[in-house]
Amino acid sequence: MYDMLFSPIRIGSITSPNRLVMTAMGNHMAAPDGEASDIDIAFYAERAKGGVGLVITECLTIDHEHGKGNFGQMSADNDRFIPGLTRLADAVHAHGSLIVGQIYHPGRQGIAEMNGLESMPSASATECQAVHQPTHEMSTSEIDEMVARFAAAARRLKDAGFDAVELHGAHGYLINQFLSPYTNKRTDEYGGTLENRMRFLAEIIAAIKVSCGADYPILVRLSVDEHLDYVGLPQEGIHLPEGVQMSVRCEELGIAALDISSGIYETMNTAWEPVGFDEGWKIDGPAAVKAAVTIPVIAVAVIRNPSYAESVLVEGKADMIGSARQFFADAYWGAKARQGRDDEIRRCISCLHCMEMLFEADMTGATVGCAINYQAGREEAFGEEALQARADGAGRTVVVIGAGPSGLEAAIVAARRGFRTVLFERNEKPGGQVLLASVPPKKEKMLWLIEQQAALLDKYGVETRYDSTPTLEDLKALDPWAVIIAQGSRPILPRSIEGLDGKNVYTPPQILTGEVVLENRNVGVIGSGMTGIETAEYLASQGNRITLFEMVDEIGPGLFMQNLQDIMTRLAPHNPGLYPRHKLVRLEGNTAVFEKTDTGEIVEYHFDDFVVSLGVASNNALVEEISATWERTYVVGDALKSGRLEPAISSGYKTAFEL
Repeated sequence: MYDMLFSPIRIGSITSPNRLVMTAMGNHMAAPDGEASDIDIAFYAERAKGGVGLVITECLTIDHEHGKGNFGQMSADNDRFIPGLTRLADAVHAHGSLIVGQIYHPGRQGIAEMNGLESMPSASATECQAVHQPTHEMSTSEIDEMVARFAAAARRLKDAGFDAVELHGAHGYLINQFLSPYTNKRTDEYGGTLENRMRFLAEIIAAIKVSCGADYPILVRLSVDEHLDYVGLPQEGIHLPEGVQMSVRCEELGIAALDISSGIYETMNTAWEPVGFDEGWKIDGPAAVKAAVTIPVIAVAVIRNPSYAESVLVEGKADMIGSARQFFADAYWGAKARQGRDDEIRRCISCLHCMEMLFEADMTGATVGCAINYQAGREEAFGEEALQARADGAGRTVVVIGAGPSGLEAAIVAARRGFRTVLFERNEKPGGQVLLASVPPKKEKMLWLIEQQAALLDKYGVETRYDSTPTLEDLKALDPWAVIIAQGSRPILPRSIEGLDGKNVYTPPQILTGEVVLENRNVGVIGSGMTGIETAEYLASQGNRITLFEMVDEIGPGLFMQNLQDIMTRLAPHNPGLYPRHKLVRLEGNTAVFEKTDTGEIVEYHFDDFVVSLGVASNNALVEEISATWERTYVVGDALKSGRLEPAISSGYKTAFEL
């Protein structure tokens, strides 16, 4: 199955066993001094074991003191790192895969204080509008030193047994800063023409060929389109025709393969995309490069499905299929696809929980995780081998109440451990809150998770009882060894606010389930958390006029910036009214009365209908009586604490794992 996807391919002097590439992604798993940690080694080895032919590490620093992006990043800037990198390479090779070390310098996208600098080095003194750090133009002596650092880092990777090195020339980092006319305003031999802007990269490639030998494969990752039109600068930066020219020149410089991406920090939604970007949306970039070069081209384009991946190869749009987040979400994507187990693949839903964790990692100290794969980054303690070692259920009965994502995860893990698992769900099908979350525009990917979990229920023999809420007598008849309660949540309608029981006042579930259908109405949406904004977008798509109200200073409080930008970009053409700093006082018929939190002024607005999205509360009605009867009673997901998808999955997995 998928013959081309699983065929070997030559990359310079090496051969990958298949066309799957785990592309680079920061994970904050390294030791603070830059050493490859046991967590790193287990993480990458699992992806190799799962069927990835070519594993590319996160970007390693070439100057760990002055050129890191975060404190949990691997380094190749000193020979003392070689033993740890050797352990990493050996762990990947043990499963028959190749390993490539990506090296980089963040340049103007790094944090000056973190790196002990007054300003970050770059092609020119053009401050990044995403991180806003002081930036200086590198002198020629600084350029020479940086070239030497790249070459030395590559040599260490070769000495550590890495099969190749990748230069990170994409996503707005230092090499990209020289390549792009948006960031490179130099007037010397490193600026101006395309040939001059590529000189820095050309010198690095030449230096690596000296330090590592002409046959050591060098890959280059490029943003062939910076998509500055996304932030209102359509004439700026690298556009695809020039990106193709860069790719051709890279081949002339003797590199072994091209890893084609797009975007920079200022257009990061086009580099690591949120849910609003469809599978394959930027495949034209790799396809254009593929048509112009003869070396292998790796394509990244939100590729999630094996059938689509195979079609990209068959149609000649790329030579290899790359993804970071997909293999984060499911290390065994390759093995499952090869065996025809597509329905068991945990497809990345582009929720960006991983990126949010990475942005916060230096403050939290946490390694990056995946919202839908609790094992990711926890392979040693909670991975497949650890789970298989706990197959001690011995047929004892575990009852799970609630078939939302948390209950489904708990049921699957319990069944895999050998427990007889009985799952109750009050509705006619599984999914819980995810069914509602999948209704707004561009959110259909959410159903991928439920589809995969449902397939695993069947595979592992979970007894499902839909349209059923168990009584105490039902549970006693099953004589459970443990009970896991995952009953989800319900909308909050505060009694302190008058008028929320009005005939024209609705909650998001009433809208998203279709219980209430509003068309061509003037609707006030009160509360701009993710549920409120997504419900507003859904209503706008039905032809309604939308106004969003929020009590705090900004619309979308607490939302990750990329997700907020994604949905507000889609909502903007509907011209919604946006009113932050408005605290709801009461509703009276068609009138909403607010207090402006900055001035204390009382104001009124008039609408046909209202949708109130002020949060949710846990459904925990059964908890007290069940816990009084069974000592081993556990509460997971929204029934434990109303929240997001990640805590739902993690609490379900961990609870069943530790039974």
